[in-house]
Amino acid sequence: MKAISLKQPYAWAVIFGGKDIENRTWNTKYRGELAIHASSSALKDYWWPRGTPKPLSGDLRSSVIIGVVDLVDVVEKSRSKWFGGPYGFVLKNPKPLREPISYKGALNIWPLPPKIIRAIVKQLG
Repeated sequence: MKAISLKQPYAWAVIFGGKDIENRTWNTKYRGELAIHASSSALKDYWWPRGTPKPLSGDLRSSVIIGVVDLVDVVEKSRSKWFGGPYGFVLKNPKPLREPISYKGALNIWPLPPKIIRAIVKQLG
């Protein structure tokens, strides 16, 4: 399993708010399970689609893995209200963890160590 770090509130939106596209300036060939890591820094200014639920301030944890999604495609066009391009990672099947797992993130898509994968699988069991 691999992971991607997202700044809050977008990490929350992927797992809890229906965000089905993660916008990136780069493409990837990776497809499969992707752990969502909330990075240590949050965005001060961010775009949020109208009519989409927003998190409460207490919902926004940082430096933790909060859930898992399936990365099923990368697109350059989408009708998703979340799409802003130039590339959109198409995300499906968000699964929140019962208890976020503390971990330091990284850039791009990165591999998780076996111990963290086991902890995720145990929670999703």
